[in-house]
Amino acid sequence: MEFRAQTRFVRVSPQKARLVLELIKGQRVEDALNTLAFTKKRIAGQVEKLLRSAVENANYLSTEKNVDVDLDNLYVKQAVANDGPRMKRIRPAPMGRAYRYVRRIAHIEIALAERGKNGASDLATVVGEEQAAAPARARKRRVVAKKKSVEKKAVKK
Repeated sequence: MEFRAQTRFVRVSPQKARLVLELIKGQRVEDALNTLAFTKKRIAGQVEKLLRSAVENANYLSTEKNVDVDLDNLYVKQAVANDGPRMKRIRPAPMGRAYRYVRRIAHIEIALAERGKNGASDLATVVGEEQAAAPARARKRRVVAKKKSVEKKAVKK
């Protein structure tokens, strides 16, 4: 069973939020809270608040809804920072012109799960693991296709 917590929007770029979220993926909740407490990034405080919210959601389910949850066995199963709406701003430029720039916003989501009760440790699933492997294969195919086209041109000449 998963326990989720989401923020609406955080005024930080998703790339910066992902740096902190990568630190806590797969860790036990207690270790993740310690990591966030000593991380120097500005977003770490908001991620810690979100993680505590997810733990409280799990605690609520265990006490009020009679779901069997051991809070000591919880770990961070998934931590994602997606793009939120972007704010477009204008900066004055020389000769009466204006430069546009974008202020990015992150939408952060954390999912907790419980490790196996019989002592077996479930490995945390890494978000994007399958996606990272696929582009590498695609790149190899493109390189092979380019080599074949170069060989065909050499044969025609």
